[in-house]
Amino acid sequence: MILTQCAVCATELGLSLGKKCGRCSTRYCGPVCQKQHWEGGGHDKLCKTIKKAGGAEQYNANTKYTEAVTAAAEKCADDTKGQTCYICTQALHWKTKEGLVRGCSCRGTAGFAHISCLEEQAKILVAEAEENNLDDKIDERWQRWRTCSLCEQKYHGVVRCALGWACWKTYLGRPEGSVAQIMAMTQLGNGLGLAERHEEALTVGEAELSMMQRFGAPQAEILAVQGNLSNTYSRLGRLEEALQMDRDIYSGRTKLHGEENERTLRAAYNYTTSLHDLRRLDEAKSVLDMMMPVARRVLGEDDPVGISMRECYATVVFESVGATPDDLREAMNTFEELERTARRVLGGAHPSTVRIESNLRRARADLRAREAPPTTKSQTNS
Repeated sequence: MILTQCAVCATELGLSLGKKCGRCSTRYCGPVCQKQHWEGGGHDKLCKTIKKAGGAEQYNANTKYTEAVTAAAEKCADDTKGQTCYICTQALHWKTKEGLVRGCSCRGTAGFAHISCLEEQAKILVAEAEENNLDDKIDERWQRWRTCSLCEQKYHGVVRCALGWACWKTYLGRPEGSVAQIMAMTQLGNGLGLAERHEEALTVGEAELSMMQRFGAPQAEILAVQGNLSNTYSRLGRLEEALQMDRDIYSGRTKLHGEENERTLRAAYNYTTSLHDLRRLDEAKSVLDMMMPVARRVLGEDDPVGISMRECYATVVFESVGATPDDLREAMNTFEELERTARRVLGGAHPSTVRIESNLRRARADLRAREAPPTTKSQTNS
């Protein structure tokens, strides 16, 4: 499903082109590459191992998962020294010997865990809901693949990426187009993006959108996948494509859900971010002027989407060409307020908090430069 290229020459195969190894399902563009891979590429030695693991897709997911867990534990090593997992209470995982991670908004001694323990927790919760036909609980249980059960904030960075691979390796064998498989693809794509693996995230996002369109998924679900894809376009510098998609998503969400809906507000924020990236600041400010009061009323002051929306507004204000000292002061005051809120809600290490602090420093520097008295010629020569 995610392996969309020839294993030898990397020709793009999409979801259905080319041919597969009859034993392990490794994909090729044709018999020439397949023969080359068997005779000189080492596939003759790996084929049985790949088949035993469940086929090429499963083998790839298992391998990527192991790599991602190692990367996450190494990234979190300084933060996790001397701590234990809140699930299994051990420092090293009893079976995998992996280290601890903490990529959420927990602080102090809370929130340390092994990716394997978080994976097992999520699998048990989802399986419980599926086995007991708790349809109203499925979405809530799926949150555990991306959200900390202690602070209730989403994981980020390499921790989210490792959980994305954990989720995908768990559900990739479900029937094509099934809810579990699609949701697992979403988790993987988002995780790759948050770990700045944008080319890989693009492959996942495009495959997921193609599959959903082929199976006639509901419009709301297609809009969600397009939203993730537009974020990837933006991170890859494909800004015009991101803007066009974000405009269509915002329009689609408004028609489906109305303005006072969290998904519509998230779409509005993504749209204004795309406008900002293309320096269409007046248009971004116009949308934010309209939607920020709605966000405050619907989401409250502490919601991450509302925080990001207000941050975008302050950024647009102080980056505008005609910004006055009063505009800069307004932006700086907003950033100061948001920095306190983000630290309290998300924690100091969260990417949104770090970004807000960076913007606050920029706004202060711009205001100081604007308010500094002009240097006279005599002062320069003295």
